[in-house]
Amino acid sequence: MEIHSPCVVSLTWKLADAQNRPLDELTEPVEFFYGGDDLLAKVEEALEGHERGAELHLQLEPADAFGDYRPELVCFEERKLFAEPVEVGMAYEGLPKGHATPDMPPETVYIVTEVYPTHIVLDGNHPLAGMALRLHITVRDVREATDGELEAKSVGESTITVLGSAPGKPGRQTMH
Repeated sequence: MEIHSPCVVSLTWKLADAQNRPLDELTEPVEFFYGGDDLLAKVEEALEGHERGAELHLQLEPADAFGDYRPELVCFEERKLFAEPVEVGMAYEGLPKGHATPDMPPETVYIVTEVYPTHIVLDGNHPLAGMALRLHITVRDVREATDGELEAKSVGESTITVLGSAPGKPGRQTMH
C-alpha cells in the first residue's frame, strides 16, 4: 500500500542535528496518522507515495520543524509561585496565577531551564526550536486508518512526539 492521505504509517527513525550529533532514535515502530496532526508537514510531504520498506533522508530547517528560537518566550518568575520541588527540566502548561509576565502565551508549555533561590527561568520554546535537523526515516508498515482514527485525525495519544506538530499548530509539541 502506498502512503496517501488518510492512512496510518508505522515508522522508525534516527534524528540528528545539522552536525550529525544524535538527538533521538526510535528503534521500535510507532504508528502515526498520515494526513492529520501526528507528523510535521515536511515529513508527510516526503512520505507521500512511498511504501513499506522505504528509507528517507531529510534535512529539516527550523521553519519546517519546530520554528525559530524566540527569545521572547523566555521569562523569569518568582519561585514562590510554584509548588516545591522545582527542578530543571520540569514542564508547566501555562504560567501560574500571579505571574509577572502578562504577554506570555497562556497555552504554551514552559520548561524550567534554571532554578535560583528567589526565581526560576522558564522557556516556552520547543527544545528543538531554531535547529536544523537531519532525519533518517524507515517506513515499517502502511495501513488504512480506522473510522475512529479518521474522525480524530490521529492514532491517539502517543508518547512519541518529536515529529509532532510545530509550534502554533495543534498537536503534540514535546520530545519523548
